[in-house]
Amino acid sequence: MITIKTAEEIAIMRRASQIVAEVLDALAAAVRPGISTDELDALAERLTLERGARPAFKGYKPGEVVYPKSLCVSINEEIVHGIPSGRKLRAGDIVGLDYGVVYDGFYGDAARTVPVGGISENARRLLSVTREALYAGIAKAHAGNRISDIARAVQAVAENAGYSVVTDFAGHGIGRRLHEDPQVPNYFRRGMPNPRLQEGMTIAIEPMVNEGSPELEILADGWTAVTADGKLSAHFEHSIAITSNGPIILSELDNV
Repeated sequence: MITIKTAEEIAIMRRASQIVAEVLDALAAAVRPGISTDELDALAERLTLERGARPAFKGYKPGEVVYPKSLCVSINEEIVHGIPSGRKLRAGDIVGLDYGVVYDGFYGDAARTVPVGGISENARRLLSVTREALYAGIAKAHAGNRISDIARAVQAVAENAGYSVVTDFAGHGIGRRLHEDPQVPNYFRRGMPNPRLQEGMTIAIEPMVNEGSPELEILADGWTAVTADGKLSAHFEHSIAITSNGPIILSELDNV
């Protein structure tokens, strides 16, 4: 069931999402060769608690396996849900930082993929196209449009650049729960649920774009999704509110 938020609830979600953006900014600044993903996780949790929120992912259990950390860190061929560890980043890596918080009963969620030092031109182009796909989807997030308008826009940017979109995961509604209705796919197929966007809806749009095929595998930890062909993947996400004046990006800082 899709829940419509009041202006007051969206204002709280705005603060939750701003905390996410502040933490992601700090994480992106901390990314460097030699830092461990556990160190990034600890930084994210500390900054969140200092802001009066709590990490959304820690202890999350949508299936059989509890997510054990606060941050998702996905490196190179890892698509999403990489679990922080003692693994250290290396120059030339790309690293997806996916983060969420709970603040005053509401969730914020966002992600970005950043370079570790100098990266290849191929990797840089993948990051650029994936970010472009996100903003193309956001541009279609207007009341009266449908979920398929967002999906088609994301898919077109990725596929026109020669990439594929991941079909096993999707964006989602967000609010008092991390994952609410509706699902927000990054591709369109006839027969998929296709609700109309309404003022007061809040959704997370999150393209996951692969350099090669869209197929993936889940590692033995029960969480980490990797490309089946071992090629690179990138991930960008924003939490969005649908308003009468167009989409508001809740997880983008006011000064950006």
